[in-house]
Amino acid sequence: MERIIPVKGEVNFKITLDPGVWIFDDRRIDLTTFFTTEHIETDELAEYTKNMSAHWSREIMEGSTNPPTIQTEKKYEKTKMLTGTFGIYLHHFLKNAEVKENATKVVIETENGEHSFSLEEAQTLIFKFSQDGKPLHDDGPAYILKADGSNLENPIKQVNAVRVE
Repeated sequence: MERIIPVKGEVNFKITLDPGVWIFDDRRIDLTTFFTTEHIETDELAEYTKNMSAHWSREIMEGSTNPPTIQTEKKYEKTKMLTGTFGIYLHHFLKNAEVKENATKVVIETENGEHSFSLEEAQTLIFKFSQDGKPLHDDGPAYILKADGSNLENPIKQVNAVRVE
């Protein structure tokens, strides 16, 4: 079974995805809490700018301080990465591949057939790439989940490619 997932079809840039490195991606989603809590999609750049502005203002007013728990936070993050269940939105990769204007749907190619979604639906799909800190070797390399959790018990498995049409 191939571990690389190509994004092909009606895109300006054909890209390949390696689920093995997504654990280090800051855009990853903790799936243990994702379907049980409410999530609001935010503009990452605007959020970053707002946080950095507040931090800069505080440092000017109060001076620089190092948080005493930085080592504890890093240790917790490492433990979380080694034991967590994670996913990442498909729309991040579609944005990088630059979907052409004439495209209307996204087809997920699997070992057992194809699953078609409108371009709007595809924006809400999530690649699940780890379960309890381990890659999805047996029927992976990634599963496709819907953000509403409707296929949580029966995800699309054995994803081979993403084709934009």
